[in-house]
Amino acid sequence: MDKGKLLDRLGAAGEDRICLARILDRAGQSQSRNIPAATDFLSPQQQMQALDLLRLSGISETGYTLLGGYEGAERKILLFLPDWLEAEDAAAQSPLRCLRAVFRKEDRLTHRDFLGSLMGMGIVREKVGDILVGEGSADLLVLDSVEEFLLQSWVSAGRTRLTVSEIEPGCIHVPQARVELVRDTVSSLRLDAVVSAGFRMARGKAAELIAGGHVQVNWRECAKPDRPLSAGDTVSARGFGKLEVAEVGGITKKGRTSLLLKRYL
Repeated sequence: MDKGKLLDRLGAAGEDRICLARILDRAGQSQSRNIPAATDFLSPQQQMQALDLLRLSGISETGYTLLGGYEGAERKILLFLPDWLEAEDAAAQSPLRCLRAVFRKEDRLTHRDFLGSLMGMGIVREKVGDILVGEGSADLLVLDSVEEFLLQSWVSAGRTRLTVSEIEPGCIHVPQARVELVRDTVSSLRLDAVVSAGFRMARGKAAELIAGGHVQVNWRECAKPDRPLSAGDTVSARGFGKLEVAEVGGITKKGRTSLLLKRYL
């Protein structure tokens, strides 16, 4: 199946289509030249689309790997593997680099401060992976194509001075995620009921968000309010954030299902 037909079959349009076409180009480059070939950083949604595309195109799961620089990374690259490279050795061949930006603790910079600074320097989002902000420093994953520029030119975020250096992947500081535990009961495990409980909104509004294409389940868009959920599912709603179905409990005396949700802050 040629590239156009593959993308049509996935219903890819606009920026998604461009992104997926580039992924196919990288796969072809790796196969034809027998070399590792990497994509830019992909969002979780783009990763799911890419995996669907690769399955549809018949590319074996042993022919690529996803890398984000550390366990639990959200933004990742796809690295296509030549036949001489095993997945467990792929990190050494990847274009991922780790940087640490140090600043005064009292300045209390945020993820938005760092991302805004990078965009202001002309660095496009696809060249930057996760940005992990702690007290007095932030670790970030970048592609090697922008590493040297950042080491030489990135000196501030807003009015705050930065000292930027390269670090080894094993030295990355991963801050503890800030979550709110939400305990509630729902009439069923339907998506609209869980969105309503987790984001504290009326069920009708939750249903509208879902029908409007603003909600994802496990990083795939879902427009069905009656989609059943289970423990471990991740739900994100545009403008409201992300939550995880941590536990599904028993049935109450009133016939409702108890839930424990993790809402990420």
